[in-house]
Amino acid sequence: MLKVEKLNQFYGESNILRDVTLQAPPGQCTCLLGRNGVGKTTLLQCVMGLLPARSGRIVFNGQDITGWPPERRARTGLGYVPQGRQIFPLLTVEENLRIALPARRDGKRSIPDSVFAFFPVLKEMLRRRGGDLSGGQQQQLAIARALVLDPLFLILDEPTEGIQPNIVQEIVAIVGRLTKETGLSVLQVEQKVPVARKIAANYAIMERGHIVDAGAMAGLSAEAIKNFLSV
Repeated sequence: MLKVEKLNQFYGESNILRDVTLQAPPGQCTCLLGRNGVGKTTLLQCVMGLLPARSGRIVFNGQDITGWPPERRARTGLGYVPQGRQIFPLLTVEENLRIALPARRDGKRSIPDSVFAFFPVLKEMLRRRGGDLSGGQQQQLAIARALVLDPLFLILDEPTEGIQPNIVQEIVAIVGRLTKETGLSVLQVEQKVPVARKIAANYAIMERGHIVDAGAMAGLSAEAIKNFLSV
């Protein structure tokens, strides 16, 4: 469903992404692993059109979207939850969710009930300001906001970072339900290998802006963890 082919991106003269090639199949979760600073977030931003690619291609659902602006990618079915959540703290939970409605592909202007089926706690907090929520609740709100778009493919940038363990388990369960119950495809940046093993069918490891290992999650080796993921 999502293919990245020989993607390159630079900051100044620094080659941040080097011939990155990655595939994320439909109906499954793929985890993008790697130490801090290896280019994972940069790759996601290029996929979403927030950063331009110097060269290479991004193909989604059979369409080359490399030159498309972010809003067109969103309307085609790409949903994105950035690192750090980036909700609007002074807006209510309902207002945060409604912000995504104009980008829906079907033109619907009401929050889908399915969002609250996955995040019932948010329905109880519709009038509360986003900034008054706990970190875990804010992360749930950020994911829910992306689901308002009714995406075909969901991109999550470290959704378990800085979250209390019980909410981490909720997020793991929700991603599992999304792939199994709705057929949603997911690409998730994840630092915690145990979480990645629970949540993903496939993995790819980045090192110095390049994919150095990839495959079925069951094949992730102790050697690869030691060489590329251990701190």
